[in-house]
Amino acid sequence: MTLDLCQWTAEQLGAAYASGDLSPVEATKAALEAIDADLRAFAYVDQEGALKQATLSEQRWVDGRALGPLDGVPASIKDLFLTRDMPTLRGSRRTDLTQPWDTDSPAAAALRANGLVLLGKTTTSELGWKGVTDNPVDGITRNPWDPTLTAGGSSGGSGVAVRAGMGAVSVATDAAGSVRIPAAFCGVVGFKPTHGRIPMHPPSVLGTLAHAGPMARSVADVAALTEILSAQDHRDPSWTPTIGEPADPVRIAFSPALGRVDVQPEIAALVAETVASLAEAGLRVEEAAPSFPDPASAFDVLWSVGVAHIVRRYGGTAPLDPGLQTLIERGVRYETADYLDAQSELAALGVAMGEFHTRYDILLTPTVPIEPFAAGHDVPPDSGMTDWPQWTPFTYPFNMSRQPALSVPIGLTARGLPVGIQIIGPRYADSAVLAVGALIEKLRPAIDYPQEDA
Repeated sequence: MTLDLCQWTAEQLGAAYASGDLSPVEATKAALEAIDADLRAFAYVDQEGALKQATLSEQRWVDGRALGPLDGVPASIKDLFLTRDMPTLRGSRRTDLTQPWDTDSPAAAALRANGLVLLGKTTTSELGWKGVTDNPVDGITRNPWDPTLTAGGSSGGSGVAVRAGMGAVSVATDAAGSVRIPAAFCGVVGFKPTHGRIPMHPPSVLGTLAHAGPMARSVADVAALTEILSAQDHRDPSWTPTIGEPADPVRIAFSPALGRVDVQPEIAALVAETVASLAEAGLRVEEAAPSFPDPASAFDVLWSVGVAHIVRRYGGTAPLDPGLQTLIERGVRYETADYLDAQSELAALGVAMGEFHTRYDILLTPTVPIEPFAAGHDVPPDSGMTDWPQWTPFTYPFNMSRQPALSVPIGLTARGLPVGIQIIGPRYADSAVLAVGALIEKLRPAIDYPQEDA
């Protein structure tokens, strides 16, 4: 019973609370029991606080005063978000251990305002700098399908927590794929909305690369959580209200490789099968790739300069992740002209994608071109790669263009590892992206996470 309950969606939990068939206290206890220290999904767990929140939610449902359909749903939040009464260490020994824990970020405030039960903070790579999740404070976060493998990152803790039933939903960040990469590797749904739709505070020095986004086990849950998180917060001047969106998408482009990416054959086949199922369902699908040059060099400038500034702001002398130290050394060598040139390339990429979307409502790609690899490594061992963006070429371009992008699980490889498809839309077409994701979820067989007998 407990393990089955841990795999309920937020939508299912809310319906059971409304009918009186289930209590938020029962769901919260089950989620807390599911937390597996060996997987290292959590940097901090507030068991006492979570049970108090669940008890208050239970009473609201009894009294007919629920704060919304997700009141009482067990949730987590990445350890990059300020969260009242919880430490925000960001996976680093450089963060200020004496800081007062008395401020909620917009995301944390929105969760509380809607009655979700905050279980704790999920793990991240140090300061969220890379596409896997390990750090000097919390160790290595491991994939729930195979603990010898990486969960992806930098929001790996959130992906693991959602997949393994440690709460139905989680809120994470995505500046280069950090929601979508672990969503693909862990077999959950992860959404990066249009930049500015979910307010953030403090502001990120990574600028328009930085997004907040929800992770869950269904597209419906991600959509519901996006709505909650999108409430205005005066602390983010870049917040953008939801505006009129295009009609249901009818023109879909499929780019299996963006014209330059090597994709593992099993992944390519699963993505192609999914695209074919959309065509069979009556959608107009064409193979087409957007025409923008490889943005890897521009991204490296923006990323390394921004991350170097983050570390400089914290100060201190505690040892850093070795890869992070290397990134900083590269970042400080770039000049102002390099940064401005990279910003120009970022803008040009946005223009190119804007033009592409005059012809196509949606773009489909694989989310990640490879299976999860050995945990504790930044790149696949023996791959010849040196930097994590080399194996994440489908994600970071769409942070540069500020577009909404969703990863939905579509099946398992022969090794039993999840594969995700990425759904990208023009800026502000978030609902269209979610609609296509919901259709894919309906058309593809569900990925059942293996559970032990209760």
